Amino acid sequence: MEKKKNAAVIVAAGSGTRMGSDIPKQYMKIDGKPMLYYSVMAFEKSPMIDEIVVVVAPGEELRCYDEVIDRYHFRKVSSVTVGGDERYQSVYNGLMAVDPSCVYVFIHDGARPCVTRDIITRAYEEVQAYDACVVGMPVKDTIRRVRRNDDCVSEVLDRSEIWMMQTPQVFAYRLIAEAYEGYIASGASDATDDAMVLERMTAQPVRIVEGSYRNIKVTTPEDLSVAGVLLKK
Repeated sequence: MEKKKNAAVIVAAGSGTRMGSDIPKQYMKIDGKPMLYYSVMAFEKSPMIDEIVVVVAPGEELRCYDEVIDRYHFRKVSSVTVGGDERYQSVYNGLMAVDPSCVYVFIHDGARPCVTRDIITRAYEEVQAYDACVVGMPVKDTIRRVRRNDDCVSEVLDRSEIWMMQTPQVFAYRLIAEAYEGYIASGASDATDDAMVLERMTAQPVRIVEGSYRNIKVTTPEDLSVAGVLLKK
């Protein structure tokens, strides 16, 4: 029986303005290697993944090859694709670059360098059963809604029902590709993650898979330091 083909789309097209640096955050060093290296390496090493597409900002293609793909001899990267102004546009471009024979696709933020093989495996097991799943973790803190008009707190939200979404978010390839095609054609622009795109365009339920509190997204210099500590562990 022929092995199912699975792909990873790693989105690294953001400018990282909150990092306060002229260097795009995906190329900032953690323990001597660019941050993007760690996300690509996690999927490179996973036996579930056959192809990797990296999405970068316009003009960053050669830099990505020079500083990450070629330098560390990644063999599963089939292409480095240019992203759009918004994340959903970058994901769409990445999906369109994936081999159309792909069965399942993992969509991951390049700014989450602490993703692990265990997280990838759990997500793969779930998507095979349900066709759509996202990685996340329950919130630890009390969550309150804040009124926009006066910045005063109002009701406390039920913490047992609140989860922080992470990546990868994993889908049957044709399902999420068609959802993104419809979303782009509709002119909508409010989706903040891939599950929202699917929910806007289909009735497909999305399952939650436990990720890790270590699977942080790097958005500030402090996050970069924390990620360095976590990766060393």
